Amino acid sequence: MKSKLSPFLWSGLVMVMALALTLYVAGRERIFFEENQFASPDVSLGPIVAYFFGVVVVLGLVLFFIPLRWLRLVFRALFALMFGYGVFIVTGLTWPVMAAAPLAVIAAIVWLFWARIWLHDLLLLVALSGLGSVIGFLFSPLTFMIFMLIIAVYDVVAVRFGFMVWMADKMSESDTLPAFIFPKQMGDWKLKLGSVRFGDLRAKESAEREYSILGGGDIGFPLMLAVSVFFKAGLGGAVIVGAFALVGLMGAFLIQLLWLKDKPVPALPPIAIASLIGFIITEFAF
Repeated sequence: MKSKLSPFLWSGLVMVMALALTLYVAGRERIFFEENQFASPDVSLGPIVAYFFGVVVVLGLVLFFIPLRWLRLVFRALFALMFGYGVFIVTGLTWPVMAAAPLAVIAAIVWLFWARIWLHDLLLLVALSGLGSVIGFLFSPLTFMIFMLIIAVYDVVAVRFGFMVWMADKMSESDTLPAFIFPKQMGDWKLKLGSVRFGDLRAKESAEREYSILGGGDIGFPLMLAVSVFFKAGLGGAVIVGAFALVGLMGAFLIQLLWLKDKPVPALPPIAIASLIGFIITEFAF
């Protein structure tokens, strides 16, 4: 039972920490945007949906046709760039650029050549918080809520037909994984990221699995929605949406534990439904 509840607790902690960091960064951004008279462009739904599915199709084709030995360095460089950019956003709004930029470069280089599970999870949390605070500003809450519901439907279909699992397996073979990794044993946090193979985990029974995995999008999308609400309804509305997203995330784990018996579960649908409830409340309360 302890091992079954471990990912439940770690995921909740990651969601809370990421939401707190994201809203802090968004608060700093709001001051910067107001001083420089920046306004949200309110990007429409069509471009973001087209961009998302375009990336999915291109990534799927690349993983299918190009050998991983050719892609490993490219994927690792892209992930290092993403982590460095996230660190720069989070620190750049508080620290001088001359301090934030070197720290971002150091974080990217350390991950590239010394990727450990704990470091990967930490940098992914920071990157999602930084990117979420920027991307959430670009959309109205209603637009992003609809987008999130569309992606939730895709999540169900992709998991049901094995596409999501296949992509996660291929990505892990390249020593990159856009997901949080929660080891069952404390000593495993210091293991190399390359020791995690998604395909190996699927082949084992639940009790034999050394890790649990939570997709980065299951944290990232709620953060973007919370930021979008923050810029329209303030901190109270963003916290409400974030709290309901947390309830949805916990609900996904309960579904897996009680009904699907440790099979891969699309976590975004319950998160999106719970977030929708929080969004509706903010629409009437703020």
